[in-house]
Amino acid sequence: MKGPNTEMKTSPSPLTQTRNTNMSTATLAKPQQGFDIKKFLANNGALVGLLVLALALFIITPDFLTGPNLLNIGIQVSTVAILAFGMTFVIVAGGIDLSVGSVAALSAMVSGYMFVSSGLPGGLALLAGLLTGLVVGTVNGVASAYGKLPSFIATLAMLSIARGLTLVISDGRPIKTAPEVSFLGGNSGPIPTPIVVLVIAAAVASFILNRTVVGRSMYAVGGNAEAARLSGLPVKQITVIVFALAGLFAALAGLLLAGRLDSAQPQAAAGYELDAIAAVVIGGASLAGGVGRISGTIVGALVLVVIRNGLNLLNVTSFWQQVVIGVVIALAVGMDVLRRKTRSS
Repeated sequence: MKGPNTEMKTSPSPLTQTRNTNMSTATLAKPQQGFDIKKFLANNGALVGLLVLALALFIITPDFLTGPNLLNIGIQVSTVAILAFGMTFVIVAGGIDLSVGSVAALSAMVSGYMFVSSGLPGGLALLAGLLTGLVVGTVNGVASAYGKLPSFIATLAMLSIARGLTLVISDGRPIKTAPEVSFLGGNSGPIPTPIVVLVIAAAVASFILNRTVVGRSMYAVGGNAEAARLSGLPVKQITVIVFALAGLFAALAGLLLAGRLDSAQPQAAAGYELDAIAAVVIGGASLAGGVGRISGTIVGALVLVVIRNGLNLLNVTSFWQQVVIGVVIALAVGMDVLRRKTRSS
């Protein structure tokens, strides 16, 4: 028998337990957010634009989506994209490099000169071209980091210096490239070699930017250089490395272009620095620094090349093509300004 003050304890029924569990789950569950179209377009606007552009060209001209034309687009985009990979590093770090087109031409010319005039073996001549870009990029970095020159001024000066040296070395005439360089413009089985080089370069650039200390430091320096310095990052050394990498990728792009032409041309890659900047910005990077992706840069380069390719298929003259590309660059910079205002608001 139980005393009068003894409480009877009863266990909750299974139905009650189920209700309590459901109530707890409903309480802890977070409300699901709907699809944010503005955020999606802000992050993937270039890709959406590329798909719309490709669809429009397919409707207008059936020659656009043919196999040979797509391979042609891949070959053309390889030079612009590789050049833009180096520019991505610089812009993410808060700088700008106006010399990449001239550095590309100089690197290819040095490679050709060392092969033809100095008798250097083809493989070493190719390495000499890459080393030229690395050295010139390092000079840009030192001038910007230690010489306190704005990157715009330092690289604008190098644009003129590198192009002038290219003309001096070549005497204004094309120089034949080494077989190893010409191989870059050929085919690797059924796939053009420039596309293979592009894929490898994209993987390397993405690894540097996302998986290395230097790459992560680029975002910190570009976001706020003073805060990065106070946190212990070697800002000056990182700046030099960034410009050195830009020079190295510019050299690779120049050698790729020389391989396609089977010669180093003194006026090669003229104006390509604008295409590289436009590709990076169209791809979602910010000219203020701290933002940028290699995948976005590839999409941006594809947008530029597809526009040119489509205009060629439509028999639009090169003069009007320059006008259209200029408008695209202006729109790209406008998009960057709009993105920054959206983020700050």
